[in-house]
Amino acid sequence: MKIFAERLKELRVEAGLSTQQLAEKLGFTNALISHWGRDLCEPSIVAMVAVAKFFNVSADYLSGLSDK
Repeated sequence: MKIFAERLKELRVEAGLSTQQLAEKLGFTNALISHWGRDLCEPSIVAMVAVAKFFNVSADYLSGLSDK
């Protein structure tokens, strides 16, 4: 799911957030956000939806099924 890692990093940087800040805002650990960003693990459906809602994008966009 490399596309999720790429898009998560892109959205996080555009928002001016560190991984720690994003973790705090989403209620996840910094380690988990970091693992997603380095494509070491994949988010659950619940986590994917939380990220999508936070950044106001679709889960399809995060997973690479659409371009926005």
